[in-house]
Amino acid sequence: MSRIDIRFSELRNTGRTGLIPFITAGDPLPDATVALMHALVEAGADLIELGVPFSDPMADGPVIQHASERALAKGVGLAQILGWVRDFRARDAATPVVLMGYMNPVEIHGAARFAQEAAAAGVDGVLLVDCPVEEIDAAAPLRAAGLDQIFLAAPTTTDARLVRICAAAQGFLYYVSFAGVTGAARLSLDDVRARVAAIRQQASTPVAVGFGVRDAASAAAIGAFADAVVIGSALVERLAGAASEEELRTRALGFLAPIRAALDTRGHGR
Repeated sequence: MSRIDIRFSELRNTGRTGLIPFITAGDPLPDATVALMHALVEAGADLIELGVPFSDPMADGPVIQHASERALAKGVGLAQILGWVRDFRARDAATPVVLMGYMNPVEIHGAARFAQEAAAAGVDGVLLVDCPVEEIDAAAPLRAAGLDQIFLAAPTTTDARLVRICAAAQGFLYYVSFAGVTGAARLSLDDVRARVAAIRQQASTPVAVGFGVRDAASAAAIGAFADAVVIGSALVERLAGAASEEELRTRALGFLAPIRAALDTRGHGR
């Protein structure tokens, strides 16, 4: 079993909802990225989604776009990010790490080389926004190296396409709660609940829900029926501008701890 499988098995056995925070690697302080990852775990993260900065992040709203721009301006790239994951693993051998990004940096690095180096560094999965299930062969080296390929499903995903996604999904399936970019503030809870229930009838992997989760209340509401909640833009926005490692840690703990508490209080309504 992969770290992702083990973690979701632990969550299921304890009746807990997973908390998956997203951060942009290298933002706001490249040298504090590893410390920030540890702070996320301390605050209750069950899995970390580490964004790979890209110049054209088409699925992301302004908050994460600007975070990518800031990180790229500081020279953050794949090699450095894999080094941070390796350093993180020196103290944490259990928390799964998923790299979220786009195909271009992977192709420039070389897919086979990236897959081998990522697996060796301790990466557990990769979510490539512009590598849909129809292009699954492009990610074959990643899967061959033992990396879980995380797929996205959305309200606009057709039934036929959802069958293919559920059959190919590894680790967990990421359900995008609405059609749009990250960071938007519209969330129809009833629609999301119904869609997640329909996906669960087909998927053999856990279902995590992201986009539109901004605080403890929205996380708890989603956590009542999802296996995990993903929170990104609101966290990235809170971390932006931190001037020191300690300030970054304080902001991360202050933001995530109430969300973790809300998820644990609400319990899992599956």
